[in-house]
Amino acid sequence: MDAGAALQRPIAAPQLPAPAAAVPAYVLAAGTRVQPRTGVAGALSVMGAMLRMSVIEAKRYYFNSLVRLVSLYAFFFVVFMGAWTTMGDNPTFGASLSGIVVGLMVWMLAMRAYSDHSNRLNMEATQGTLEQLAMSPIGLARVLVYNMAAMMFAQMGFMFVFLVLMMATTRQWLHLDVLSLVPLLILTMLGVHGMGMAMGGLALVFKRVAATVGIFQYVFLMLIAVPIDKVPVLKFLPLSWGALLIRRVMVDGTSILRLPPGDVLFLAANSLAYFAVGMLIFKMCERAARNRGMLGHY
Repeated sequence: MDAGAALQRPIAAPQLPAPAAAVPAYVLAAGTRVQPRTGVAGALSVMGAMLRMSVIEAKRYYFNSLVRLVSLYAFFFVVFMGAWTTMGDNPTFGASLSGIVVGLMVWMLAMRAYSDHSNRLNMEATQGTLEQLAMSPIGLARVLVYNMAAMMFAQMGFMFVFLVLMMATTRQWLHLDVLSLVPLLILTMLGVHGMGMAMGGLALVFKRVAATVGIFQYVFLMLIAVPIDKVPVLKFLPLSWGALLIRRVMVDGTSILRLPPGDVLFLAANSLAYFAVGMLIFKMCERAARNRGMLGHY
């Protein structure tokens, strides 16, 4: 074959590898590439990836994790010493101290539940992976719900360890009926997570909503500390009714099976209502952020 014929011969296009399917940021961060799955298997896969990512972050930034633990204990110790100084001679100090320990546990869980969604979205935005989450097969809202489920159990595990430390410090040993506490904690925190979802949606639009955390930490303290019998309207607000039922289990030793069914059903209905409203607000804000092209901005 002469050189002219060789030059006129068409050159076949190179066979390029098929582009890899987009993998959500939470999967890449966990160090695992998986095929998108649906149903229960997909949910468990995402929750497992979320847990692995949290463990990796806690190990990588161990100093920050240690400072967080020390600061929580320091805050508790200051509250404990203040209560002991002012009420140490009161015969009912033991019962009051038990209530303080339970209230602090619920408050710490509530603060994490409220701030977790907006913090997660802001972190993904600063890392430039928020749009990947939004374009993932399961969608941004479901990613946050799966993250909520995974983090809820992880935070409860951490808080039970911290609770033992608080009880050892105060020498007030509470009733740890896990089968009663876990359902009540899940139902109580569900309403707070609804508020967190709403704040997460606002974070998509307004980007920085961290100032609300400083406000709501006092609101949550009020909802836990103020007796419902003196302010009955608090029963319809998140956290108050659940904190009351948790106090009955941990301080009075009442099993969830011995609580009035109407009280537990009211807690479930109230928390589900707040979670549904929070999810609705999040979806509206997500749609607004998509329409304005703000998901990739920080």
